[in-house]
Amino acid sequence: MSLTALATGVTRSRADRALDTARRTMRVVHREILAYKAYRAVFVTGLVEPLLYLLSIGVGVGKLVGDLPGPGGAPIPYEQFVAPALLANAAMSGAIFDSTFNFFVKFKYQKTFDSMLATPLSVADVTRGELTWSLARGGFYASVFLAAMAAFGLVASWWGLLAVPIALLIGFAFSGAGLAATTRMRSYIDFDLVILALVPLFLFSATFFPLERYPAAVGAIVRFTPLYQGVALCRAVVLGDVHPSLLWHVAYLVAMGWIGLRLASRHLGRLLQP
Repeated sequence: MSLTALATGVTRSRADRALDTARRTMRVVHREILAYKAYRAVFVTGLVEPLLYLLSIGVGVGKLVGDLPGPGGAPIPYEQFVAPALLANAAMSGAIFDSTFNFFVKFKYQKTFDSMLATPLSVADVTRGELTWSLARGGFYASVFLAAMAAFGLVASWWGLLAVPIALLIGFAFSGAGLAATTRMRSYIDFDLVILALVPLFLFSATFFPLERYPAAVGAIVRFTPLYQGVALCRAVVLGDVHPSLLWHVAYLVAMGWIGLRLASRHLGRLLQP
């Protein structure tokens, strides 16, 4: 056999394995779609909540706050400052809800994953499928929210279209972390720790005020928090303030999601297939 034929065989083998992995992952996603058909109202709530935040805090409170300094020091309306951060927060909240509360119920009480593993699916397939579904749901929410922002005139640049893939990146990061944390939870009491982590992230990630308004020590801590990376990315593209240093935020979120996914797959495998 020639080297060319051997290389072609290896390439095809890898492509076949990748295609087979994608098919198994989509089996899990398909199961989630069928399950949510009976809970359409729950699905819709993910659209309503961020829009209410936008109307009440962004548009309502914005009339009282006035303008804030934007890119280059140019003043921008408060609602234009807050809206991208609310988009990032919506991506985080949706990802955490799916990867913690929903995942825990299916794992601990419904024994959904035990049923899945009775099929040719592996633990890695289940984890990837759960993560893919979470990202698909988050991407839909982000698209609708971005369309609402555009309708209110809050998207200043065509770069704002990148807010949707950025929302998916935020969802990937927090879904990976959520899955890793949930595999080690023992009961619903542990979810108090999830809320304890989310509330400070929501309030202190430069969501409602520029980072410069925080005390220096607090601002230094905020710069390294995960939601701030997403807020900075969303705000930059929506306002058209795109620069190479944004890649640091991208790398942070990619690493966070990848590490979380690896940890979740490893520990879930020990729990379901001891």
